[in-house]
Amino acid sequence: MIRVREVSVIGDDGEPMGTLPTEEALSIARDQELDLVEVAPTANPPVCRIMDYGKHKYKASKKAHAAKKKQKIIHVKEVKFRPNTDQHDFDFKLRNVHRFLGNGDKVKVVIFFKGREIAHREFGMKVLERVAEATEETAVIEQQAKQEGRTLVMIMAPKNTKTKKGGVLKAQSVAEQVEVPPPNQNK
Repeated sequence: MIRVREVSVIGDDGEPMGTLPTEEALSIARDQELDLVEVAPTANPPVCRIMDYGKHKYKASKKAHAAKKKQKIIHVKEVKFRPNTDQHDFDFKLRNVHRFLGNGDKVKVVIFFKGREIAHREFGMKVLERVAEATEETAVIEQQAKQEGRTLVMIMAPKNTKTKKGGVLKAQSVAEQVEVPPPNQNK
């Protein structure tokens, strides 16, 4: 004895057609030159919908493509410091940090220790504190400083994420954001 499985059928217009045997639902779909697609296999009885499956897949791919087009890609830029970085080099790298944050990118600030410098981790922490102080108006610390082998790593993200067409933040220019102290006159 062959057991006829029944399915709950939804028409092409979205109206329920009731519970029908599978063969009858398939013949209705063929008559309309459409497909019978199972949309809820775990329901009792399973729910099937009469639709043009190729058209459905095409619309889904177009929708996914449009969503992907609208998303903002955030890059993580890396800026490396050393525990004994001089003031001029520090200011130069800090300008880069501000520029990256101004473009809406995250910044990974890395302090790299060579040789015996690893014994004085506090010098690296001071550099990270200086960077955090200098960027407190434009950035938020996403990941506090943590040691990974011979490096200290801190990740910062921009506070304001409203962007213009080109992806540049509506903020002051980089030159206005960075306060560079005058060079040391004692020589």
